[in-house]
Amino acid sequence: GGYAEDCLLTRARCYGRLGQMKTAIFDFNAVLKEDPSNVQALSGRGFVHLALRQQKEAVQDLISALKVEAGAVIPAILSLKPEAQGLVTGWLLQHGRATLTELVATKDLPGEETLGDLLTVAKALTKICRAAQHHIFYTDVLMANGEHQEALKHLQEAFGHCPAEDFARARLAVLQLQSRNVAGAAAPLSVLARRDEKDLAFLLNFVDTKQQQHLAQAAAQEGKVLMKSHHHEQALGYHSLAVLASRDSPRYLRRRAACLMHLKKYEKALKDMEKVIQGHGCNSPKTQAGDHCCQGFLLLALAQEEAAVQHYMQALQLDESLALGTITNCPGRESLTKTFHKIAQYNFEKQHYEEAWKITDYGLKIDKSSELQKLKARLKREASSCSIH
Repeated sequence: GGYAEDCLLTRARCYGRLGQMKTAIFDFNAVLKEDPSNVQALSGRGFVHLALRQQKEAVQDLISALKVEAGAVIPAILSLKPEAQGLVTGWLLQHGRATLTELVATKDLPGEETLGDLLTVAKALTKICRAAQHHIFYTDVLMANGEHQEALKHLQEAFGHCPAEDFARARLAVLQLQSRNVAGAAAPLSVLARRDEKDLAFLLNFVDTKQQQHLAQAAAQEGKVLMKSHHHEQALGYHSLAVLASRDSPRYLRRRAACLMHLKKYEKALKDMEKVIQGHGCNSPKTQAGDHCCQGFLLLALAQEEAAVQHYMQALQLDESLALGTITNCPGRESLTKTFHKIAQYNFEKQHYEEAWKITDYGLKIDKSSELQKLKARLKREASSCSIH
């Protein structure tokens, strides 16, 4: 009837072996009620939650145990079967990465206790399994904690002075930016931009605003050079870096969209141009017309002809001469007029006479197509009761 810690711990483990997980948790709870920092009860309960696939509870208990005595918890994790061990490290890394990303993104870095917990988790992960992603995570936590020299030292110990691993090279580049080496940082960060934009966005939180501006300019310039020499895949990495470092500058979004068009990645280019057009507020009519022509071309490439026609009409309305010049180069006046005729004909058949008239009118500005002229005549006859003029 008395409190017997060792007996309760042993009985809890027995229940665990017998598959009576809830009863095992009851005994571990009895120990923790008397001694909330009992490392064996915390890790034991964490392993029961692991067996029950209760991720949140398992992670919480194992982090609490690691904070008390990592030296006792790490061997216990290493004694698990490989599958369970992989699950523990995977869950700990997932939790740590999510917490760190949130901290860094909100600039809420004075949270010393949280950063202390993350350092404990990161150190433990590198001792449990020397996987590249664990060393990368430890480096990130050190950077978030302002320990740049320690981060650099760990990175070089884990990956060497010239890392071959892209994610490690990107971290080295960010640490080099502390000494204003913008040109040296652009290349490895552009490679990361092609592999994992989310990770690059995370890393840019460690770079101050002025350095990000310099980085965007350097990346955009290199991307332009690579585009001229037709190295579009490489150029794409630099343009993506410029976009992320500039926080979606329309100028760099346009350049990336042009690069994506060369690579025939029309859907991605379309997303970039949508962002550009959404921010059209203070752009000149000429600039806006050019953007609508670009959007129209992309929509044509994706066989979204009705939407394409709307963008071309908007371009003609904003700056007719620029729009006509752009259309002449690509996709060509005759080709686009056929699309205008097709969409106008569709609206005519649906008895959307005003829309059909408008499309026909703009189509004739592009090219005096006989088909469009015939359609206009039919519209005049059959829709005489509507005010389409």
